[in-house]
Amino acid sequence: MGHKVRPTSLRMGVTRGWPSRWYADKKRFAQYLVEDARVRRFIAKNYRYAAISEVEIERTNDSIHVILHTARPGVVIGRRGVEVDRLRSRLEEVAGKSVKITIQEVTRPELSATLLGQSIAEQLEKRAPFRRTMRRVAEMAREMGALGVKVQLAGRLAGSEMARREKVLEGSIPLHTLDADVDFGFTEAMTQYGNIGIKVWVYKGSLKKEKPAHASDAEAGQVS
Repeated sequence: MGHKVRPTSLRMGVTRGWPSRWYADKKRFAQYLVEDARVRRFIAKNYRYAAISEVEIERTNDSIHVILHTARPGVVIGRRGVEVDRLRSRLEEVAGKSVKITIQEVTRPELSATLLGQSIAEQLEKRAPFRRTMRRVAEMAREMGALGVKVQLAGRLAGSEMARREKVLEGSIPLHTLDADVDFGFTEAMTQYGNIGIKVWVYKGSLKKEKPAHASDAEAGQVS
């Protein structure tokens, strides 16, 4: 098999669901696709501080259902729901349709590749040493139960004249095993020397259902 950079797309429809769930004919497909991209771009730009790991979109004929997975639901909802109402109205302006928003809390942000990448970006923008930051984030994810973590940075690291890549690998990342629960996240850190690309892979374990012991004993009895 070839090298797959984004393991989530490789497992789409096998062990992972689609982030956009709707059906459209040829006339409306491109329009819906552009609207989804516009909604995600707006949320990523204006709510970087809200620790949003994933945006799911469902559609009906005249409305859009946006599901936000965030580690800081209180920040997104705001006091008495003021902030989420503001977000809903702004998304309706962006999409031109009625929008419903559902907030789902990420209970273990240390195992979310996107949130780990955002944490690295925040520290790099504050001029933290990149090698120490990469190592600290990888070790933290391992302590929280991740079986493998890989972090890769690309750009003018530490203000060097020439861009380069640096990576840290802890544990194992089985990219070609479809049953492996591998999360992937990409973000950018905007430093004074230019943008630094951040890629994070997190291996959480196998999703393959193991047979119970009594089932294997029964099969062995039938064979004998």
